[in-house]
Amino acid sequence: MALAPITRVAGTAVVLPGDDIDTDRIIPARFLKCVTFDDLAAGLFHDERFDEGGSPKGHPLDEPARAGASVIVTGDNFGCGSSREHAPQAIRRAGFTAVIAARFAEIFFGNATTIGLVCAAMADGPRAELAALVAARPDLTVEVDVARSEVRAAGRTFPVEIRASAREALVSGYWDPLGELLDGLDAVRAKAAELGHGPA
Repeated sequence: MALAPITRVAGTAVVLPGDDIDTDRIIPARFLKCVTFDDLAAGLFHDERFDEGGSPKGHPLDEPARAGASVIVTGDNFGCGSSREHAPQAIRRAGFTAVIAARFAEIFFGNATTIGLVCAAMADGPRAELAALVAARPDLTVEVDVARSEVRAAGRTFPVEIRASAREALVSGYWDPLGELLDGLDAVRAKAAELGHGPA
């Protein structure tokens, strides 16, 4: 059974400058000791946002004007490092629906797509323009059109690349392969029984 199709996402945005933002920075290892992903948002960029005493450092995510932002605009090779699936989970559970970067680490991209977190790759020039617009206008709505592979903001349209397989999965609503497998469990059991590998 298909989930809700994701053809577009939109919201205000926050710029996270820098390249090679790895999964260890996105969600420090000590936050991985969890049974479910439900509370991972609290660990998102924790060591960059708070000092050892828990006082805020002034990270972009904590700017009052960015409260409620749902789109991240960032640099190149986002999500590199270890393959922890907790990284996109933390981003998604913090309320973000899309990340716009120059390029994404392969495993991060795959993990993000399977939870409906849109990863859109944008060239350096247009991305710098978009980042400048977002920085100047905290209330600016950034729309990521998955179906058309473009981003719209402030009357401008920016082309992005969303890998064909990911785009098709998102817009068709078949972006959660585990969910698909569980939905088809009865059919799997019936086929296994037919092949002599278990009860119907």
